[in-house]
Amino acid sequence: MENEKRGCAEVALHAAQNLSAHNFLPQAPSATNSTSSNLSHNISQYLGSGQRPPTGQEISFDFCFNYFQSFRRKGNIEALAASENIEIGCLQLGFFLASWNMFRNSPLQRRSSKHYERLIKNVAQFDPTIWEIDVPDYRDAAKVSLLLDCGDKIAASLEHFTPLLKTKVMLAIFGNVPAFDSNFCLPEVGLRKNATFCAESLKKILEFYNAHKNEIDTCKIPTLDFLTGQPTNIQYSRARIIDIFGYVEGGGDIST
Repeated sequence: MENEKRGCAEVALHAAQNLSAHNFLPQAPSATNSTSSNLSHNISQYLGSGQRPPTGQEISFDFCFNYFQSFRRKGNIEALAASENIEIGCLQLGFFLASWNMFRNSPLQRRSSKHYERLIKNVAQFDPTIWEIDVPDYRDAAKVSLLLDCGDKIAASLEHFTPLLKTKVMLAIFGNVPAFDSNFCLPEVGLRKNATFCAESLKKILEFYNAHKNEIDTCKIPTLDFLTGQPTNIQYSRARIIDIFGYVEGGGDIST
């Protein structure tokens, strides 16, 4: 009960002082709601107990997200395509996709890291608004259109057109949409597994967010740093929080 009364400042301070993953879980809802209670449970199941090991499969997201977000935070997104950076960007994204099983039965398994060069160059030229979008922005039709256009450009750049690839790349680079994989679902709002990446699906994700806004907004999970294995000051987006919930809800493997 005491945890439920903490203000945002106190939560942030406590997070910085304690590295246990469970200290970043959403505040418990005041009213009885099975989905609300499942939110905390699913995230707890995904993160595990205690400090997260930096060698776990799921942390591949953290390292990839940290890399690309570092350019946004410096206000120098165009530098992603610079000769001294582009190879690292290709390797970061390629390893993330491989670690997250995107090479299985995929043409990507027959491509080298050079295959991602065109995508990285296009990412550096995308409308910069794409870097700022998170789930609350799905109410803006122009931003939804931008997300869908971004997905199409990613697919064209990689010559592989699937909702799963589009959304996994967007999650890893921008953190602006959940990954639409074979496990992700939000039954409460009628979003089924293997959903189509479209405006209607994003509308359902927004509906889920609006119904559980307090729990999602108070869930502060920092990424882990590659060199130290310790939490950074970069936090998971709301889309990533919902991604975790929907993945576990759909029976995703959390053994790794």
